[in-house]
Amino acid sequence: MAGTERDQVSGKPHVVVIGGGIAGLAAAFQLRDEPVRVTVLEASDRVGGKLSVSEVAGVAVDEGAESLYANRRRTTGLIGEAGLGERIMPAGVTASAIWTRGSIRQQPDRQFMGVPCDLDDLARSGVVSPEGVERARQDLVLPSFDREGDMSVADFVGGRFGQEVVDRLVEPFLAGVFAGRAADLSFEATLTPLAKAARSHVSLADAAGSLTPVLTPGQKPPPVRVATLAGGFGSLPGVLVRELLAAAPDASVRTGAPVRELTRGAGGWRIGVGAAGAVEHIDADAVVVAVPAGPAGRLLAGVPGAAPAVSAFAQVPYSSVGVVTLAYPRAAFPGGLSGRGYAAYRVPAVEGKAVKEVTFTTVKWPHLAGEVEIVRCSLGRFGEEGLLQRDDADLVALAAAELAEATGVRGAPVASRVSRWEDALPQYTVGHGGRVRLIRETVAAQPGLAVCGALYDGVGVGVCMASARQAAEQVLGWVKRDTAAVAVGA
Repeated sequence: MAGTERDQVSGKPHVVVIGGGIAGLAAAFQLRDEPVRVTVLEASDRVGGKLSVSEVAGVAVDEGAESLYANRRRTTGLIGEAGLGERIMPAGVTASAIWTRGSIRQQPDRQFMGVPCDLDDLARSGVVSPEGVERARQDLVLPSFDREGDMSVADFVGGRFGQEVVDRLVEPFLAGVFAGRAADLSFEATLTPLAKAARSHVSLADAAGSLTPVLTPGQKPPPVRVATLAGGFGSLPGVLVRELLAAAPDASVRTGAPVRELTRGAGGWRIGVGAAGAVEHIDADAVVVAVPAGPAGRLLAGVPGAAPAVSAFAQVPYSSVGVVTLAYPRAAFPGGLSGRGYAAYRVPAVEGKAVKEVTFTTVKWPHLAGEVEIVRCSLGRFGEEGLLQRDDADLVALAAAELAEATGVRGAPVASRVSRWEDALPQYTVGHGGRVRLIRETVAAQPGLAVCGALYDGVGVGVCMASARQAAEQVLGWVKRDTAAVAVGA
C-alpha cells in the first residue's frame, strides 16, 4: 500500500471510479458513507452517460434512457437512498404493438420478450402470416433441441418457431433493448430466463409460458411496473453527484478528465489523467472501471496478468443509436392517442423502415400530458451507423414521414430534437456470457480492482446500478481487508 493519497489528503484509502456514467456514479454513491475517499473521473464534459434530459416544446423529456422496472428492489433501492422515492412516477400504459404487414397490430397477449406462449393467440394477433403460424406450431411437436454451447437467438428461436416469428416478434424486441440483430445476439445472454426455462421444456412455447401468468379467456396480462422520475430520468445523475458530495465532502467528481493510463505497482494503483503531453498522475488504493469495452481494454492492457480480459473486451462490438423526439398538437392524431391501448409500437427490420420503435411519451407518462403530444422515435440497429450520420433535418423529416404512414398524424411537428448516442449499447453476441466470466475472473485476481456497467449483466439502467453496487462492495471489501492487514503489520 503506497499510502500517498491516504497520508497526504484525508487519511482514508482512496477509491477512484473511472467513468461518470450511471454505473460509475452509482458505484461512487454506494461508497459515500464508507471510510474511503472517492474520486470520479469522466472524460467528457458532463456526467450521466446515456441519461440526459432537455425540453421539447416546453416539456422536459429524456434524451436517452427513460425508465426502469419499479418492482425490482435492486433497481429502485438506490433511487430511494438518493431521496427520490417521492419522485418515482409510474407509467400509465405499458403495452406495445407491432407495425407489420401493413398495419399496427397488438402483440400476442401471452409472450415473453417477443417469444409467443399461446400459438392460437399468435394467430389472432395477425403479426405473422397464416403460413408463419403453421410453421410456429411445429414447436409443439419438434423434438428437444440439445444445446451444448451458446447459440444465436435466430438459430434457436427460429429453429423452434420459424424465421417469421423471429423477424416480426423477437427481433423487434431485441432491436429495442440492444439495438441488435437476432442472427448475432446470444440466446443465453439476451433471453436468459427463457434459456434457463428451455432446458426443462421440450416446447419453447411451453418454456415461455412457464415465465408468464396463465390468463382466463378475455383476460389481459398484468401491466409491467415501469416507472420514471418526475423531471426526467436524466435528472438522476445530477442528484447522485449532489448527494455524494453532501455526504462525503472530500469526494470529487471531475469532468474533462480522460484516463490514459492504469498501472499496478507494489503499493497500489496509478492513474494517468489528462491530455497527451500533460498527464497528471493520481495514486489510488482501489479502482472501479465503469467504461465501455474499448476504453476498458486499453486501460487494462498495461496491467500484468490482465491479457485474458483485454482479449475479451476486444470481442465486444457496440451499436450506435439515435432518438428523434417530436411534438405535435393533440388534435394532429386522428382519434387521439390515449384510446389506442398501447404506448409504443416496434417496427421489424424486414419492413425496411428507419425507425425501429415509437413511444407515445405523453401516453406512457400521463404526468407529461398537456397541450402537445410528445413522440419518441428510436433509430439505429447494429450496422446502421450511416443512418445516424444524416443531418438533423433529414432525420426529423424521415421520422415524421414514417410516423405519419403508421398513425395518420396530420401536419408537421411543432418542435423537434435529435439526440445521438455513439457506441451506446454493447452487443451481447454469441459467447458473451463466457467473455463476461473471463473478464470478471481476470479482474478479481487484481487486488482492489472491479468493473461495472452495461457490458456485464444487462443494458438497463437498473441492472447497471446493480452491477455498480456489486463493484463498490468488491473494492470496499478489499480495501477493508488491506487496511486491517496494514494495521496488523504496523
